[in-house]
Amino acid sequence: MSDHLHVSHPSIVKRLKRAQGHLAAVLAMIEAHRPCVDLAQQLHAVERAISSAKRELINDHIEHCLTDSVETGGNSLAELKQLAKYL
Repeated sequence: MSDHLHVSHPSIVKRLKRAQGHLAAVLAMIEAHRPCVDLAQQLHAVERAISSAKRELINDHIEHCLTDSVETGGNSLAELKQLAKYL
């Protein structure tokens, strides 16, 4: 199996850990009976953080892996179709 570490992975991990912390805070807010508007706002922030991490991961993969695959004769179209369902 090839090495799947990319330059963007450390920043993606950082984003996801931040989202994980926010999600833990949301759970604590629910248990503390905080107002729904506050919960919705925090959940929206978690959702955006995860979406942003996913977008960065997919863009990085398209830019580096699929481009390399085209240059080496790989089947990048099939992989792009797989990725498209997550966009």
